Amino acid sequence: MRVAMYYNNRDVRTEEMQIPKINENEILVKVIACGVCGSDVMEWYRVKKAPTILGHEVAGVIEKVGKNVKKYKKGDRVFVSHHVPCNKCKYCLNNEHTVCDMLRTTNFDPGGFSQYVRVPKINVERGVFLLPDEISFEEGTFVEPLACVIRGQRKAGMKAGKSVLVIGSGISGILHIQMAKTAGASKIFATDINDYRLKAAKRFGADNVINAKEKGAGILGDLVIVCTSALSAIKQAFESVDRGGTILFFAPTKPGVEIPLPLWRVWHDGITITNSYAGSPEDITAAIDVIRAGKVNVKDMITHRLALEEAGKGFQLVASAQDSIKVIIEPNRQF
Repeated sequence: MRVAMYYNNRDVRTEEMQIPKINENEILVKVIACGVCGSDVMEWYRVKKAPTILGHEVAGVIEKVGKNVKKYKKGDRVFVSHHVPCNKCKYCLNNEHTVCDMLRTTNFDPGGFSQYVRVPKINVERGVFLLPDEISFEEGTFVEPLACVIRGQRKAGMKAGKSVLVIGSGISGILHIQMAKTAGASKIFATDINDYRLKAAKRFGADNVINAKEKGAGILGDLVIVCTSALSAIKQAFESVDRGGTILFFAPTKPGVEIPLPLWRVWHDGITITNSYAGSPEDITAAIDVIRAGKVNVKDMITHRLALEEAGKGFQLVASAQDSIKVIIEPNRQF
């Protein structure tokens, strides 16, 4: 089979490898579509594992089923989660599934930028979700990122009537905008340094958009969602959260980066700081329901559909954060 082998953001090569063999407890999935996530182009994190095959936003069709697998059959349309929790540790029992040790070590083989993936037993049991007929494979690639957004807003206490400021209007920011609108936000503001993304933010539901290069915007939000690791954005978050408000750090910095904390204001003005990483099976189920019900428009967020041989272009589009929102790789499409 063909795979897109990642060496760095500017070096992604089409290579050949054997189709993975499955055992009696596993399934083989033919990948129809896999989204390029912003985390895929975090070079400081990815290069140390290169060469490797990335891709975790997988939607496809079950090609083979191990004899002990009874829940699924050949031909089923599925979304496959690469990380799954144990559901037994203290973190899982306290609804903190995304910090479970098992979740951080599980994966499928290889990554989604390949024609086929082998899904291990634990992922078959806890990380395979049937795609309703109403959800296309392309839309299925949004399940994982939307699940992360749903978890983040739940942790941040999002509810109707709150004003929301989204800092960073890439795919995560636009999903946050749409979910906040669905939740009944009173006003949604969005910032970015890229006019293309600001126009997209407006199109997908932001009431006002502001170029982050401008000063003195004077916006205060009950919930400020930071979807970029830029230090200037983090500073803006503390300046833009209203009294009694919450800051949700949705994007990570590099390890070792330390941020000055305006503790007096946090204490005096009752500011809550929280963060969110990944999504749990519960969040994935919720994301599928949201997409199925048409509560968010994910289809129109797709700006590029590329064959596997064009994966390098996809990585460059996402890494440059310019004229793209959602880039999807279709590994089994003819180039």
